[in-house]
Amino acid sequence: MSSIAVVVPAAGIGKRMQSEIPKQYLKLHGQTVLEHTLNQLISHSNIAHIYVVLHPDDMLFSTLDIADADWITTVPGGDERSDSVMAGILATNHADWILVHDAARPCVKLDDITNLLKLSKDNTGGILAAPVRDTMKRGDSQHVIKQTVCRENLWHAQTPQFFPKQQLLTALHSCQQAGIAVTDEASAIEQMGGTVKLVEGCYSNIKITHPEDLALAEFYINQQNRTYL
Repeated sequence: MSSIAVVVPAAGIGKRMQSEIPKQYLKLHGQTVLEHTLNQLISHSNIAHIYVVLHPDDMLFSTLDIADADWITTVPGGDERSDSVMAGILATNHADWILVHDAARPCVKLDDITNLLKLSKDNTGGILAAPVRDTMKRGDSQHVIKQTVCRENLWHAQTPQFFPKQQLLTALHSCQQAGIAVTDEASAIEQMGGTVKLVEGCYSNIKITHPEDLALAEFYINQQNRTYL
């Protein structure tokens, strides 16, 4: 398999968590969310090193037991996610492909990562995603329904997102130069007219965004631990 570098943007402040502590540092099963995420990633057989992108003023990562691991390199991030991802990519060495994963997604399954990495055989990038199951409504600013959106072919985008290094770097740089805001790496590739494959992942691969997500993540981690026993 082509060489892979993993970038984990962890510079966010988590405004929606109603906590003074960034969401990636909240405790889950005795460890921080970020530690769970990093330990899960490094346990994959094709992942040997992780570039963790931190807020320049981050004072918490250095206090973690995992901080001194030889498979982690920390990188100062930027104002936006895309800035942090670019900083992480630029810090990587000798990688052909970049795997980007949210710091607040500790429940990703190893088999799903394996399926995503298989895309490199066809030299095509892609993302983990889950098909939309609920009826979708489009509303206005007054929270009034204006349209029922057909859910056929609609997907919830997840991470990891996996692309050739140079393609992703070029796409992110082009979006920055054009003033185009992107919320994930796939959006940048789309803006460049690139092809992005959807690899079906698990609904359990949640992003911890709201306080109630912690309890759900704990449940999923318990389920995974039982599976590995």
